[in-house]
Amino acid sequence: MEMKRHHCYNAVIKKIDDKGGYQMKKKIMSIFLAAVMVGSFSLSVPVMAEEEATAEAADVDLSEYKVGVCIYQFSDNFMTLFREELLSYMVELGFSEDNIQIQDGANDQATQTNQIDAFITDGVDVLIINPVNSSSAATITDKVVDAGIPLVYINREPDEDEEARWDENDWDVTYVGCDARQSGTMQGELIVDLGLDAVDFNGNGAVDYVMIEGDPENIDAKYRTEYSIAALEDAGLEVNCLDDQVGNWDQVTAQQLVANSLSQYGDDVEVVFCNNDAMALGALQAIEAAGRTVGEDIYLVGVDALSEACEDVLAGTMTGTVFNDHISQSHSAADAAVNYLTGAGNEHYIGCDYVKVTAENAQEILDMAS
Repeated sequence: MEMKRHHCYNAVIKKIDDKGGYQMKKKIMSIFLAAVMVGSFSLSVPVMAEEEATAEAADVDLSEYKVGVCIYQFSDNFMTLFREELLSYMVELGFSEDNIQIQDGANDQATQTNQIDAFITDGVDVLIINPVNSSSAATITDKVVDAGIPLVYINREPDEDEEARWDENDWDVTYVGCDARQSGTMQGELIVDLGLDAVDFNGNGAVDYVMIEGDPENIDAKYRTEYSIAALEDAGLEVNCLDDQVGNWDQVTAQQLVANSLSQYGDDVEVVFCNNDAMALGALQAIEAAGRTVGEDIYLVGVDALSEACEDVLAGTMTGTVFNDHISQSHSAADAAVNYLTGAGNEHYIGCDYVKVTAENAQEILDMAS
């Protein structure tokens, strides 16, 4: 079943209260970036959606509601940005910080399952879950729905069959996040835009690459891996995979894996694809240690647009990245929670767009996200 998909854009303008409001500059820059870089922008829809959610929150005392948040792993760079923004925005909406409990799953599904069970026993009013394993979503959904608690999944998307269950049963369950296929496609386009002549350093007529994947259980890792290469092939480029390794989103692991690949394949490595920026930063360390230079004899792309990665893009030490909008996603997750608590309800999929990041717009992304 094709799910209805509601598209949010890179943050939205929030009303200013007597205390000065919530980072208005950030919101305005987000809307500007969405209009300029995404291209399919409609100002009235996201602003109205945010204003409606804010109005609902203003009519209800959110401070008494208990919120449970499960993050797959606190040490993940992107999820750190996400949870910090989520907490800040929920407090701004009127939730009490004392009633927002955020748990670290430590990348262990059993640990996270115990945390979910504890939240249910504690009687939280809404759960926001970034699952350790997306494959566990059905089990998680069943126990949360049975407890009568609304559920907002974030960042790691359950599969289509699971999402279809929410729709068929009219459950108060939704997913907030971006479509990882788009991010993979954008990674590939960053290389396609360079042209084969610029990329084919060894002159064999193909793009010779190394792929560093995230968690093999994660659908984002699967799609980013698949669609980044599909973008090259769709552009008519021949590709040659020299190495494909699992880095589990970890910088240190990726550094070692790329070092091994460079040692084995030497100058034949023309592009390093990484499923996220943390691994791309590790890859950059290995590239520089091997005496290679990004932009001169090798290319490197990531996903997330972490501050350090954007700085590397500006410096030319990373070819490009893809902005995974933690601001828009975390706000949409909080707004979805409010909608459930106020009885407004949500669609079962709330999507956001990625933004391709190059030297031309990396500074704007940095300014907006800081």
